[in-house]
Amino acid sequence: MSADPPALDTPDLLLPTARRRKAEESTAERTTESAAESTAESTAESAAESTGAAPHARSGGHPADPVALATDRGLRSTDRGLRSGGRGLLPTGRGLLPAGRGPFSTGRGPFSASPAARAAGFLLGAVALMVSAAAAVRLGTTDVTWADLGRVLGTRLGLPVEPLPPLLDSLVWDLRLPRVLMAALVGASLAVCGTVLQAVTRNALADPYLLGVSSGASAGAVVVVVLGIGAGSLGVTGGALAGALLSFGLLLLLLRRTGLDSTRIVLAGVIVGQLFTALTSLVLMASADADTTRAVTHWLLGSMAPARWSSVAVCALVTPVGLVLAWTYANALDGLAFGSDTAASLGIGVRQARTLALVVTAALTAVAVATVGAVGFVGLIVPHGLRFLVGPLHRVLLPHAALAGAVFLVWTDALARVAFAPREVPVGVITALLGVPLFLLVLRKRGEL
Repeated sequence: MSADPPALDTPDLLLPTARRRKAEESTAERTTESAAESTAESTAESAAESTGAAPHARSGGHPADPVALATDRGLRSTDRGLRSGGRGLLPTGRGLLPAGRGPFSTGRGPFSASPAARAAGFLLGAVALMVSAAAAVRLGTTDVTWADLGRVLGTRLGLPVEPLPPLLDSLVWDLRLPRVLMAALVGASLAVCGTVLQAVTRNALADPYLLGVSSGASAGAVVVVVLGIGAGSLGVTGGALAGALLSFGLLLLLLRRTGLDSTRIVLAGVIVGQLFTALTSLVLMASADADTTRAVTHWLLGSMAPARWSSVAVCALVTPVGLVLAWTYANALDGLAFGSDTAASLGIGVRQARTLALVVTAALTAVAVATVGAVGFVGLIVPHGLRFLVGPLHRVLLPHAALAGAVFLVWTDALARVAFAPREVPVGVITALLGVPLFLLVLRKRGEL
């Protein structure tokens, strides 16, 4: 008669239900591997104290690994949350990032507490954008009243209103309205690009020009203006767009065998940017005269003056598509903000998500730079500032960043028009002057200065 099998100590899986549920919730809330290991160790210690012996496996009497058990339960829980759209991962939100944690987290802001607060914040931003756009149309060397603006819009809508004199009507409709709308579209694009790239590269200093696309666009525009190549068929905007696409193609060529690692993305972007910046300087120094150099420099600093309805239509077509694509990958961006290993453990296709993010940001940046030149600091300071208000979850952060970027650039362009009137200052100069103290304030709030 065979002897009875030795009695097994109480395994980890037979701990009381409340304690096991608490361990699962704690592990799911901390998605990084180190946090999961720490939670597993604390679970194992509590189990050992309560049973007085190490847990054993169900079969064979071999000791079970409590770290592996807790980590496995945590990954299964987070995977279930990811498949349900991020629900259940956080007790305070519906996303992959716990509020107040993460590489760029600044805590929960006043508009991140509840869906109602977030909706109120978004509505407030939309109203601020409409009011800002209407007010910016009135600003300039020539006074435009609210009644004049209403008559221009009424005339275009076919309403029975008295039209303005042709010169004033053309000033409002052909110059100021396209300029203000272009500023809003470009500001939204740059802010969203900065938000996406900061998550993909895990670099707090990432901005839309990190990939070298703006340098390629600048080189393409300079080649058209100075050398006259493609001046008849492409024009400045077409040349800038061709240069941006060429630089992005070179970036993908450099990254084709790297797995799109975040560090290599930054390094390859720096290489591409420096290459095209050098080509731009070479063309200017070798072939441009003083007047051409001054005009190109003005364009490179960013200006909304070239905006016309045709260019607004192109931006209005590309920008919403890019914003929607970025927003659909909001959960993936939450995971990428913790690193590729953690994102992969959550079931995210890391390479696919990074490729889409690079394509979207490159397209938005290329169109913006080809149209108005390189406008700095918008994609750098707006995402950091918005995290104080709405929190780090990209599902909420991206639409608010688009609105904030649009409002910011509308007002900076208006300031560029009136600050030194009748002379106009490039809007990139104004964004830098305003952006530096604002960025210092953000760093101070985060305790990094």
